[in-house]
Amino acid sequence: MEKQHKKCAELLLAIYKDKIAFQPIEGMLAHYHELQEWMQREDKLSSDAKEIANRYHYHLKLANRKVREHHLLPSIRQGDRAQGEKIWPISIYLDSLRSAHNVGSIIRTTEAFALGAIYFSEHTPYINNLQVQNASMGTFQWIECYPSCKVTDLPRPLIVMETSPQATSLYNFIFPEVFTLALGNEEYGCSDEVLRVADHLIEIPLRGRKNSLNVANAFAITASEIYRQKKEDHGQKST
Repeated sequence: MEKQHKKCAELLLAIYKDKIAFQPIEGMLAHYHELQEWMQREDKLSSDAKEIANRYHYHLKLANRKVREHHLLPSIRQGDRAQGEKIWPISIYLDSLRSAHNVGSIIRTTEAFALGAIYFSEHTPYINNLQVQNASMGTFQWIECYPSCKVTDLPRPLIVMETSPQATSLYNFIFPEVFTLALGNEEYGCSDEVLRVADHLIEIPLRGRKNSLNVANAFAITASEIYRQKKEDHGQKST
């Protein structure tokens, strides 16, 4: 039976190659269905590329093939750009974060969206930390980072991510052109010092039992919303 599944996988590979080359595949699909009937299998296969890829891997598994897996679907874009877009005038303040992994992830997200510079409080792991460097996937080299900063020295308004009854939903908040976004400690959020001088509190609305998200995950969601708003705003200005 393994030989039959191997034959099916080979046929599906040929079907897939013709599919993405915009060549007719009806004849080979009919042949595949004939093989399925001969193998006493009646499940039909559509011409959808994803379904063809899934069925290909299904037959490979049943053929017990010990070969490097083929990725049939179009490959994702790999490799970094030579140059990113213009960096927006945004300041990210890390208020006593403990996890070097979270810090590295935040750096990576900041660079990916070209949001601006990152300012570190005194007790937040800095970019000389190897784990921060590794988690940032090297992006710490492309971001302006400043150690041991005071939040009161950063641009206003100060927008603080914090779960609070007084917080505005992220999706109802309109971000200004220039601002500082403060991210708090993984356990207790932002410090009293930061909360005392905050101009706005924002939070991500959640529907489950858990009251909050991992700080790096929450920042990624917020960064995406900032990007959406700014792209829309810049698009309107250019029209």
